[in-house]
Amino acid sequence: MHYLVCVDDTDMPGTKGTGWLVQEMCEHIENNNMGTCHPISRHQLFVHEDVPYTSHNSSMCFELQLKQTKVGRVIDFAADFLEKKSMQGSDPGLCVVQKNEQLDSDRLIAFGQSAKQQVLCKEQAYRLAKESGIHLSEHGGTGDGVIGALAGIGLRLQGEDGRYRGWYHLGLPGTAITVGELCHYPFIDTVLTQSGSILAPDTPVCIGSEKIKTIRMRNQQVVMVTENETTEENTPYYRTITHREAKMY
Repeated sequence: MHYLVCVDDTDMPGTKGTGWLVQEMCEHIENNNMGTCHPISRHQLFVHEDVPYTSHNSSMCFELQLKQTKVGRVIDFAADFLEKKSMQGSDPGLCVVQKNEQLDSDRLIAFGQSAKQQVLCKEQAYRLAKESGIHLSEHGGTGDGVIGALAGIGLRLQGEDGRYRGWYHLGLPGTAITVGELCHYPFIDTVLTQSGSILAPDTPVCIGSEKIKTIRMRNQQVVMVTENETTEENTPYYRTITHREAKMY
């Protein structure tokens, strides 16, 4: 059984972000043999003065493949974990969704896209969750994190939003590597240009910065490349995007 789990609003200024907490949650799930957690994606939501947030207003989502554990046990664990581990003053929300043909993905995706562009309220989130038959709960403070938790599910389902948590060190800036060599890493599914073209395995690219961030595109974990600005001879035409450029996703 495959599920999506999304968490939002667990931190406060000066504390570790939600991504750290969700990573710890995933480690507990796997260490207790409840299931297998897939990489965590970060989804940027609407930044507005009417939306309270700590620093970036983003939610964290991961896919969970259950073993023999029933999902109720995971939900109970996650709820208790958030109530114990979230920072005082935060407004954590939790959403858990089973991936199946009955899931109303279109409405969830639309909600997620709306949350990137406008201020939404808890009532809207709870109404959609109830009508869709999915778990949505708040675990402290105002509980407004349920909005981002539900929105993150929709954006993960969309498959064309967000970037994955963590950085990868794959070589010094300027180092040449082929697309095939990049895709040999288990955390890279493919290499795409910013226009959406898939590069052939033998295509050389330059490492653009010391730390590489993977992007969620086409429901895959992707390394994004752009045109290389250098005019030096024999330099690859493409380079991986930089830390600053990755913030666009």
